[in-house]
Amino acid sequence: MSSFLKTGAVFGILGSLVWWICPPPELRHPPGVGTDAEPAQADCPAHFLCRVHGYDLSAVAQYEISARVLHTKHYWADVNDLVPVDVALGWGPMSDQAVLDQLDITQGNRFFFYQWRGEPPIPLNEIICHAANNHVIAASAEVAATVRHLRCGQFVQMRGQLVNVTRPDGFHWNTSLTRADNGNGACEVFYVEAIAVSDDPA
Repeated sequence: MSSFLKTGAVFGILGSLVWWICPPPELRHPPGVGTDAEPAQADCPAHFLCRVHGYDLSAVAQYEISARVLHTKHYWADVNDLVPVDVALGWGPMSDQAVLDQLDITQGNRFFFYQWRGEPPIPLNEIICHAANNHVIAASAEVAATVRHLRCGQFVQMRGQLVNVTRPDGFHWNTSLTRADNGNGACEVFYVEAIAVSDDPA
């Protein structure tokens, strides 16, 4: 590797660390739904898609989502080589600033959490069905860079495949195939082939 490329790699790592330690403030928007679009899913017979960092990815559905970034979490252990960033997304009522201001949203240990004081701002089933934690596997360096620098409050469109992941040592990680589930196994394992980001809803 040339000294120029080495320097670029170092600055890229440093930039990611700065973003992780001191993320930019959340973008705020006027009250009101930011995006009404429901995620679009077309199931397909499971088939081998590709191998990434020693993991075998099997596609089980085509998937596309337009949503608001609620939170991001960068990981440095576990399967971080495959999924360095989890992205929590919200649509419909979960893209409304008035609703989100009444929720405390966090991520950790590959899970997505929301809390409130008193009564929830909308019924719990509405929260569950309009928000999801996505384990993002980037299909390209460009997608990876975009995901790495997502900012809370931005609006994103992602297109790709929902996948199940296996490894020769017996490791397996299956995607959710519904937006109505909750708890362990409810996250989407999302192989993202294309991504577009905006600071404002479309």
